[in-house]
Amino acid sequence: MRSKLLTAGLVLALTAALGGVAAADTRPGGRPKLTDSHPCPGQPGFTCSTLTVPLDHTGRVPGTIGLPIATADNVTAPKGVLLFLTGGPGQGGVGTITRIATQRLPEVAKDYRIVMLDQRGTGPSLALQCPGLQAQMGSSDIATPTPDAVTECARILGRTAPLYSTDQTVADFDQLRQALNVPKMVVDGVSYGSFTAARYAIAHPGNVSKVVLDSVLPHHATASASLYLTGLQAEARVLRLACATAPACGYDPADDLAWVVRHRSTADGVKIFDTIVSYEFADPSYRDPAAGDIIGALHAARGGAPDQLNQLLEAYKSGGDDPAAFSAGLHAATLCADQRFPWGSAATPVSLRQPLLSLTSRTLPPQATWPYTTAVATQQGFIQSCLPWPAERPGSNPSSRLPNVPVLLLNGDHDLSTPLEWAQEEAKQAPQGKLVVVPGASHSIQNRERGHAGRDAVIAFLG
Repeated sequence: MRSKLLTAGLVLALTAALGGVAAADTRPGGRPKLTDSHPCPGQPGFTCSTLTVPLDHTGRVPGTIGLPIATADNVTAPKGVLLFLTGGPGQGGVGTITRIATQRLPEVAKDYRIVMLDQRGTGPSLALQCPGLQAQMGSSDIATPTPDAVTECARILGRTAPLYSTDQTVADFDQLRQALNVPKMVVDGVSYGSFTAARYAIAHPGNVSKVVLDSVLPHHATASASLYLTGLQAEARVLRLACATAPACGYDPADDLAWVVRHRSTADGVKIFDTIVSYEFADPSYRDPAAGDIIGALHAARGGAPDQLNQLLEAYKSGGDDPAAFSAGLHAATLCADQRFPWGSAATPVSLRQPLLSLTSRTLPPQATWPYTTAVATQQGFIQSCLPWPAERPGSNPSSRLPNVPVLLLNGDHDLSTPLEWAQEEAKQAPQGKLVVVPGASHSIQNRERGHAGRDAVIAFLG
């Protein structure tokens, strides 16, 4: 689910922490407001401001949060507002608006007023700080944290932990729409941003005109997704597809992967899974010698020469990312509230979770995780982050379809962070959905596609 918008050489310098937060408008019926407006530091053509929102939109917990907002200065854009949502969860957005609007989507920026925000718990001024989890996981879903790092993070967040669910974030989005004084927006989300975009469209169907879902995470959470079953199985398809590209490899990389995983420890299996998913951001072909040729490294390891693979495991080791760029604490707090697991939801008592996970481990057929193993599926970081997370009120999990508005779904067929199969699943839930598959592309089309086919599809859709 991660989106490397803020890593791998694609980073703009993040803006400095924004100014003080003004008091919220507490008048009955008062519309939310953008306050402390000023030019975005180092980003000409964009205005930065603060949107003050309730800490808890349900009213259970008092207080407010000041969300940093960046808006393009073309206030009278002919086609209105486009809210561009970053991923993770854990990434901010304000510091990347110039890259998105002027470098990646300039054709769209001519017609739309692009707006981005640092979602609650993200960005330089709001990032949740969980030092142990940050050091061990960084921007990864897959790296396995220690229980101590997870419980330390939960202890730091305390009673505020459930306030970082997608439900709260979606409510923030609609306060932003009101502050912008627009009846409808185009909502465009990448990776986890596709999840929040879809959830916003479902919660506020009358407030969206079009929806773009890029590198798609289905909006209805399932235990299968938390086990990464689709992602594990997708590696066989993607590596085989990459190996069939001329000049063909002449061997089956999925068989190589399965053999290596079964001849190393479960911990190494998780590291291999994490490395391959991280590797796609450097080399969507999976075969470039300059990036390390992960397919060749697996083949060599099967043949008794593991050095190249070991070097890649070390080079792509997760952990240590700056929380201002990606907050591991926010990542855990959001996913543990939102998702569904083999043990149920966030409300399931911690003492019951391991027995229910063990039961799932015993009943999962081998083909559900191949070329990996059941042990890898249950020991990867998504499961192990939420297994000891304290029981709390879970986020909602709507199973309803997307509203009857135009929806564009984009996915690379080489994407392993959010595999194509997820986009195909979500497309069935969009009455006016159109799925565009970008051959040879990996994760995050609008941010990282090396060609222009996917972005051309966005431009045509929004035209």
